[in-house]
Amino acid sequence: MSRPPLLELPRCVRTYHLPTSRGSFAVLDAGDARRGTALLVPGFTGSKEDFNGLLGPLAKAGWRVVAVDGRGQYETGGPRDESAYTQRELAADVVAQAEALGADRVHLLGHSFGGLVSRAAVLLSGAGPWASLTLMSSGPAAIETSQQQRTKTLLDALAVMDMESVWQAMRELDVQEAGPAADASRPRVEPPGLEEFLHRRWLSNVPEQLIAAGRQMTAEPDRVAELAAVEVPKLVVSGEVDYAWPVPWLDEMAERLGARREVVAGAEHSPNAERPDATAAVLDAFWGSV
Repeated sequence: MSRPPLLELPRCVRTYHLPTSRGSFAVLDAGDARRGTALLVPGFTGSKEDFNGLLGPLAKAGWRVVAVDGRGQYETGGPRDESAYTQRELAADVVAQAEALGADRVHLLGHSFGGLVSRAAVLLSGAGPWASLTLMSSGPAAIETSQQQRTKTLLDALAVMDMESVWQAMRELDVQEAGPAADASRPRVEPPGLEEFLHRRWLSNVPEQLIAAGRQMTAEPDRVAELAAVEVPKLVVSGEVDYAWPVPWLDEMAERLGARREVVAGAEHSPNAERPDATAAVLDAFWGSV
């Protein structure tokens, strides 16, 4: 579970629901588009707040950066019907969100499960809407085997328990997945109220969205060759350690994609939250180069 590095938003951030052809979506919208526009798609159990640490630095660098809650995530509602959360439906939402931003082309970034959705959006729409695609801590196919088992345990719980009861199981799973710190000499200072926020966010998610997303992560096929054929600049970025998609998998995927490859020192599965300044610098350099 991603842990936002800050909860108090920079003054440049606007919060609202973005109207699109597929409904409205809760967003954090920062900066202006002097250098371009970017859409940030969060991962499994996450939300737009996972990108809080990136918004200020990227807005200051001249980018309009819009982080979004997908359907059924946190402050964006969704139906209690698992069929509403197929990957194609979520990908079509991302295309509609990009269109609603009013930019000629949009830099698209997906974190973790959001990377699977983002690449599906590119495959659905082709290169036309996109200035670039960034896959952050998101791999070529299904997550690593031990993580599949943990995810399936969570899905089994979601099928028979209420969200409040599952919260305790999810917190235990999060502790197990955290593993040894990438840089124990530099412990992160978490913002006041973080645990309350994480609890509130969890309870606000639509269970069917979580179940559909978890099933996709445990059964995702390898679509790297399809994506490589789409002529859009690509970046694969991760931390030094990743429990969901091991770093060697990401290295190989970047090579197959012909993508730029960046590793954020001192970060694990969520460089956007764990090392936001360094991650923002990587994105600024990549977006500026294309």
